[in-house]
Amino acid sequence: MLRNPQPTAEAIRASAERCFDIQIAALQALRGRIDGTFVDAAGLILACQGRVVVTGIGKSGHVARKTAATLASTGTPAFFMHAAEAIHGDLGMLTGQDILLAISYSGSAQELITIISVAKRMGTRIIALTGRPDSELARSADLVLEAAVAQEACPLNLAPTASTTAALVMGDALAVACLEARGFSRDDFARSHPGGALGRRLLTSVADVMRTGAALPLVGEDVLIPDALTEMSSKGMGMTIVLGPTRRPVGIFTDGDLRRMIAQHGDIRAMTVAAGMSRHPKAIGPEAPAIEAATLMDAHKLNQMLVEDADGLLLGALHMHDLLAAKVI
Repeated sequence: MLRNPQPTAEAIRASAERCFDIQIAALQALRGRIDGTFVDAAGLILACQGRVVVTGIGKSGHVARKTAATLASTGTPAFFMHAAEAIHGDLGMLTGQDILLAISYSGSAQELITIISVAKRMGTRIIALTGRPDSELARSADLVLEAAVAQEACPLNLAPTASTTAALVMGDALAVACLEARGFSRDDFARSHPGGALGRRLLTSVADVMRTGAALPLVGEDVLIPDALTEMSSKGMGMTIVLGPTRRPVGIFTDGDLRRMIAQHGDIRAMTVAAGMSRHPKAIGPEAPAIEAATLMDAHKLNQMLVEDADGLLLGALHMHDLLAAKVI
């Protein structure tokens, strides 16, 4: 039964701030434990000929699952093995070429102790991530990463809070250290994240979304404004590309250019696009990431951008709507 069912706003804020303070202090203390043992653990993972098998149970199991996912997505082959399922058959996933990363704050979870004994007989190298460096788990491991905390954020000092944060960050630190040591690149990251918004942002190139051929609005410098407007309207890009004598782009004529010409000259029907076009339009290469084009267009407040090869030959054009439709932005 709640003793204080209607806490004040101040009390709620104070509780949340205390939680932050305790967890920040735990991480600051954890930073001082990035020592030679941590370096050895990272080296062991980098040299692994099999996979990193991350295991745990309870709250530590949730941390283990996330750690395995982070390792796998950043260049270190890894998977999660639930400790309870492992002792009922899933230990068959473990080989002597693997590394077992066992996570348990107490270091006394019986399921993990059983797994460790089997793994040692197989010759599997073991890294323990625990808050108790004198525990049975720690004594059985090849390397021990200590993640002890002074107190939990829970006011009863019972619910795993600061301790799970510490274990989570230690796992992330291992993954990031291995990522950098491997020279894992944005392209590598994209290949392991082909689905969803992240994959689209990293994998989609300008060539994948640009308009080409008959879809491009094209006019010469001597084309009259009314004819240019017809071309603009038929292609729906809010602009037309203006080509010079060599059929290379010398400018673009946009809706904005049209408004400025009308404001300055009034009747512009007898004028050519060369009189009002924007010269030296921004361009990007077809191999560039589409998100790079979006960034440039946003920075320069553009709705359209040309796509050219290294010699300035027109290959296509982009509209901001194309990037939106491709869900790049």
